[in-house]
Amino acid sequence: MTLFADRALARRLEGAEGRTNAEFVETRRAVDPARGSEWMSVAGAYAMFDGADSALTQTFGMGVLGDPSEDDLDAVEHFFEKRGAPVFHEMSPLIDFELLDRLAARGYRPMELSNVLCLRLKAKNLPRQLAGEGLPARAADKAEAEAWARVGATGWAEFSEYADQVLDLLRISARMPCAMPFVAELDGRPVATAMLQIQDRVALLAGASTIPEARRRGAQRALLAARLARAVDEGCDLAMLCATPGSVSQRNAQRYGFQVAYTRIKWGRWPGPGPARAV
Repeated sequence: MTLFADRALARRLEGAEGRTNAEFVETRRAVDPARGSEWMSVAGAYAMFDGADSALTQTFGMGVLGDPSEDDLDAVEHFFEKRGAPVFHEMSPLIDFELLDRLAARGYRPMELSNVLCLRLKAKNLPRQLAGEGLPARAADKAEAEAWARVGATGWAEFSEYADQVLDLLRISARMPCAMPFVAELDGRPVATAMLQIQDRVALLAGASTIPEARRRGAQRALLAARLARAVDEGCDLAMLCATPGSVSQRNAQRYGFQVAYTRIKWGRWPGPGPARAV
C-alpha cells in the first residue's frame, strides 16, 4: 500500500518522536538530577536539553506541530544558549517554507539529513520476508537492562568515537516507561539489540546494534519481526524509523516494506550573537 506523506502524517510521526524524547529527558532527570536535563514545548515543538554534547539536545517537530513566531524562536534559542548548547532543529520538509528563510536570517545552516521511513501495520501485512530465518529474538525483561545496554554499545563502538555516551544513552532508554528493549541470541547469549517505543499507536524503532562477530546471521531481521509483531499486538497502526539517506539501514527497511515518507534536515546555530533581528 502506497503511503501518502502529508502534514497530518508528519504531525503524528514527529509528535510521537517528540513525546518519546521528552520521556527520555524526564527519565534522565529522575535518575541523574544533577545533569540538569530539561525539556519545554514551544509552538507545539519539543525542545530537549540533555547536556551540551548530547545527541538528544535539539528540537523535534518545529514548524510542523505548530507555527513558531519570532518570539517563540527567541525563547527556544534562549533555552539552549543559557545552558551553553548549540541550537539544533530536526525539521520535516512539511512546513511553511518561509520558516527556513527566517532560520537562515538568524544564522542557521543545514548540517544533517535523515530519511523518515514508515510502514502501515496490520497483522495480515507484516513483511513475509521476516518470517522463519534468523536468530531467536525476544523482549528483554527489566533485569536485563544493563546487559542490553552493554551489548548495544559494543555493537556501536566501531562506528562511534563516543562509545561511553552511547552506553549512557542506552542505559537511560532502557528505563523509560514506554521502552520495550529486545535482544537476539546466539547459543543463548545476547548478541544484538533493538528498541521499540510506542506513542499514539506509532511504533518507533531504534537502537539496532549487533556485535561484530554475530553479524550477517539475521539478528536484526529477527528483531524487526519481533518488534513489529509486538507493535501490532499493542494496537499500533504505524511503524517509524530513521536512517541516513542511501544507507544499508534504509535499504534493509525498504526491503521489508517501509517507505520513505520524507527527508528531514537538521538546522544548526552555535552559541554567540546572531544576526540582528529586524524590529
